[in-house]
Amino acid sequence: MAWPDPPHTDQQNPVIQQHSVTIQNNHGEKLVGIMHETGSTELVIICHGFKSSKDRIPMVNLAIALGKEGISAFRFDFAGNGESEGVFRYGSYRREANDLRDVIQYFYRENRSIAAIIGHSKGGNGVLLYASTYNDVSIIVNISGRFDLKRGIEGRLGNDFLERIKQHGFIDVKNRRGKVDYRVTEESLMDRLETDMHEACLSIPNSCRVLTVHGSIDEMVPVEDAYKFNKYISNHKLCIIEGADHEFTSHQDELASIVLDFITVNPHQDGDMPTRFPPCTRGEKFTHSRF
Repeated sequence: MAWPDPPHTDQQNPVIQQHSVTIQNNHGEKLVGIMHETGSTELVIICHGFKSSKDRIPMVNLAIALGKEGISAFRFDFAGNGESEGVFRYGSYRREANDLRDVIQYFYRENRSIAAIIGHSKGGNGVLLYASTYNDVSIIVNISGRFDLKRGIEGRLGNDFLERIKQHGFIDVKNRRGKVDYRVTEESLMDRLETDMHEACLSIPNSCRVLTVHGSIDEMVPVEDAYKFNKYISNHKLCIIEGADHEFTSHQDELASIVLDFITVNPHQDGDMPTRFPPCTRGEKFTHSRF
């Protein structure tokens, strides 16, 4: 893919303008996002994870890194998260993929070309579900997504979550101070349990290039899930960053470099990318995560 030269004062410092964009989804809710505008027609859309927002460190750093390469980026909040309207829902994997659809359709109407969609954690599931349904974005980046959605529930809801939610109809998840953080309804729990990532992976067309990036010491989503994506997605590249956690706290540089290389590289050169990345340092530093 050939990227046009961005507007710039010199080759090393492209002009990047940030501004807020509000997009209405199919449910009438306003989705709020931040555009990193370089003047390129091509646009990369970045999706956040569970109970997160567009302003978390991985999303911000990826948008900054893309901008420095002259590529416009848009990071936004799903409905019920961050600044967007709506009620937070525990499951809603397909609903968030539909939010992404509404965002992409908006930019198509603005005569933008969607070069890639990137998702972190639950957002990784969202971009993969999108790719399994719509065949209009050719590059997908899944960062720390979960393959087996039946796993990881006990850590938040407790071992007896099925019995309790059947009895009461909901479970209130409390924070460390004992206050209710969010409510999980039986409907939203079943939405998660019934979302089949195996089927979704098999439905992604071979014309779509998919990258999965995962940290080797991710304690939230085990690295084994990344290998499952690699097994079932036909046109797939897997990159494991040694020593990286779920948020890539100390590995923002490596994450940005890998994602940029995948998005901008000639597909025929893709096989030259290594599959495991040792900890490394680069001259250009990004913000490090506090989470």
